[in-house]
Amino acid sequence: MNTAPSSSHCSHVLLWVRDLHQAVATFRAAGFEVTYATAEARAQHAHIWFAQGPIIELLTTPRHAWLFKWPIDCLAGRGAGRRMLRWAAQGEGFCDLALLCEDLAPRLDGLAAGGVRMGRTVNWRRTCADGSHTRFRFVYPRHDRLPFLVTPYIPSQHPARMVHPNGATGLAAIHLGVHPADRAALDLLAADDPLLRIQPAAHTGVQAVQITGLAHPLNLHGAQLLGGPTDQGDCHA
Repeated sequence: MNTAPSSSHCSHVLLWVRDLHQAVATFRAAGFEVTYATAEARAQHAHIWFAQGPIIELLTTPRHAWLFKWPIDCLAGRGAGRRMLRWAAQGEGFCDLALLCEDLAPRLDGLAAGGVRMGRTVNWRRTCADGSHTRFRFVYPRHDRLPFLVTPYIPSQHPARMVHPNGATGLAAIHLGVHPADRAALDLLAADDPLLRIQPAAHTGVQAVQITGLAHPLNLHGAQLLGGPTDQGDCHA
């Protein structure tokens, strides 16, 4: 596999849950501020924002998600439907990793030259809980366990300031298990991300995240949240 320039850092870690509203309540009880991505009643996504850096996204999928497999493949390319079904099949916990990419076209060209097969670019528009709209694009690798690319939200959704009652201020590390056969592709996608702690594994996927300011480790809805150092400066508002 040839080399290709990599300039994608983590945007968000995805955490699949069976019941989104229950999960939001659990994380709030653990001291996290959690906001629904859309109107609460029918929401399928919720965010744990930090003032800087990557975030945690809670998500769920429809009960009969298998009915959407082929439409999703048609929309986002081969492997996209299999990816969505895997999220639920493996149970609650971290299910995927999104990599931020400012300019998709050259990245996709570089990945293609390096032998990483990608799906179709999807243009997405989301109506937020307050009625405003945000736009972004994403593209999945055909291999459903590799991280995917996403562009920044327009307009930005990052809060200028975020205070979590439990002291959490940001992700300090993302522990990512990587199957040996996936390592070359992963290196092309995200090897220069300083937050990634990569180790060999039977299956490629996020194993845990370390959170700056979190005093004690937590295991919530199958996700391992490891405690991290307390901020001594002002890098996180």
